[in-house]
Amino acid sequence: MTKKILIAVLFIVSFFSLFAQTYITNVTVADVEKQKYIPNQTVIITNDLISNIQASGKTKIPANAIIIDGKDKYLFPGLTDAHIHFFQNGGLYTRPDVIDLRNKMPYNREIELSHQTMEDKLRRYLQNGITNVIDVGATNNFLKQKEVFKNADYAPSIYMAGPLITTYEPKVYENLNDDEPFNLVNTIEDGIKMVQKQLPFHPDFIKIWYIAGRDGLDVEASARKNLPSVKAIIEEAHKNNLKVAVHTTQRITAQLAVENGSDYLVHSIDDEVIKDDFVQLLKRKKIILCPTLIVYDGYSNTFGQNNNFSNYELIKADPFQLGSLLDLKHLSDTLLINRYKKRFNSEEAVEKGNKANAICLENLKKLSDGGVLIATGTDAGNIGTLHASSYLAELKAMQKSGMDNWQIIQASTINGAKILNKESDFGTITVGKKANLILLNANPIETIENITKISRVINRGVVFNPETLIEETPTALAQRQLNAYNCRNTDAFLEPYADDVEIYTYPDKLISKGKEDMRKSYSKKFDNTPNLHCELLGRIVQGNIVIDKERVQFADKIIEAVAIYEVENNKIKKVYFVR
Repeated sequence: MTKKILIAVLFIVSFFSLFAQTYITNVTVADVEKQKYIPNQTVIITNDLISNIQASGKTKIPANAIIIDGKDKYLFPGLTDAHIHFFQNGGLYTRPDVIDLRNKMPYNREIELSHQTMEDKLRRYLQNGITNVIDVGATNNFLKQKEVFKNADYAPSIYMAGPLITTYEPKVYENLNDDEPFNLVNTIEDGIKMVQKQLPFHPDFIKIWYIAGRDGLDVEASARKNLPSVKAIIEEAHKNNLKVAVHTTQRITAQLAVENGSDYLVHSIDDEVIKDDFVQLLKRKKIILCPTLIVYDGYSNTFGQNNNFSNYELIKADPFQLGSLLDLKHLSDTLLINRYKKRFNSEEAVEKGNKANAICLENLKKLSDGGVLIATGTDAGNIGTLHASSYLAELKAMQKSGMDNWQIIQASTINGAKILNKESDFGTITVGKKANLILLNANPIETIENITKISRVINRGVVFNPETLIEETPTALAQRQLNAYNCRNTDAFLEPYADDVEIYTYPDKLISKGKEDMRKSYSKKFDNTPNLHCELLGRIVQGNIVIDKERVQFADKIIEAVAIYEVENNKIKKVYFVR
């Protein structure tokens, strides 16, 4: 190909790509910075950028444009989850340092699963309107894997730290090489070395796990003993133009981290109510704080066997990880499980958890009112805090602190962008910024739950119907109805079924037809059997058929049976019970 022909071809390609345009018409645009709505606007997207915003009556739309009617809808910037961990899956087996169930799920299999399901997690985030995720502690292998999704339209933008540089490392994570999520430092030299070790993997920032009190000293003495290493890590990161996030849950560790150059605090202070001078310190240093309010309850509800998942979580969460959180009701290590259940349901533990939660909420309100930037993050991946689907619960917890819905939306959009100085790229609906947007069917300022009522997600300028982002499978349908059955949630239980579902006793005795018949029989069963629980003993999947071998506890009876689920058009159409 001659040089002239090549130039001509490149010109034609660039000409057509230049005019790949989407028009969102007649829409109400959210100005998250000024906390107001601008009605009847047309937002023009050219390639992956917002190229214009103007009153709908003034807009001339070319014939070849993609048009989305935004009438009676609300356009918001895409959301940011500013605290997640891809190396953790959110299920029961993801933190063997917290509960050791490696005899049930070897940790190397859990690591493999975390890598295999990264794409699924990303799709779930986007389905929930989250167009940016910040992983505040991964592994070298995840730093490499994130590059696979760098230009994937279905994937949120990923910002990631490498292994957590820590003053304390649980033994179960030692010697995992590039799958190790923690790097232990004992000296200043260790701290500098660990930063330098991460540089070839191109982290977006550095994360410190500033743990005080695990060395036998009191919290403040331990924090001050480790401070020289923490300071050296921060200084070395800044030399390499990397910001530093610090895990601190105690006021003293947070204060020392901020005084010595930390940029981002990734948890609430839960050991004391903060004073005004601490608020002013964070504001003066331009610190962003991510409160992660729900993560402790994820652990306590799981170990205490008190999980009460919403319909939204039962339908939108990874069904297999959510299902694992209910496994404690049937795992064979009853001594260990009963010890955890007793501990987390004890009066002392409940009182301690309630006190810590109350302190976190009060501190969040003080910080928000005091002008400290708050960013929404879930700490997803921890046991009981499921990727993507936990985001709404975090927003509702922030609301409980006294933040209003505009403040929460700011924390979930523009403030998340500011963490890594990306506010010129995304976080508001502004000409020149990335076309990472969510089109909502209802107003989240009236009701924060409306943030989940998503008509379309626009990511990198590509428009998605959120329902198409996750491929429905017969296995997922079977697992969702099993989870809802174990939670005794009738609406979520019926969701995977066709309206005209037929229930048979094998091979051909019809015992029920239609969802309403199922609703009557199962609602009564759920109401009258509080200890109802189904354990999945085995599963065979063949095409659109799922065969589950089950052990079911009804009150004081245990029954084993086989359930055969036949799927048509992404719904369970027929069920056969073999007893």
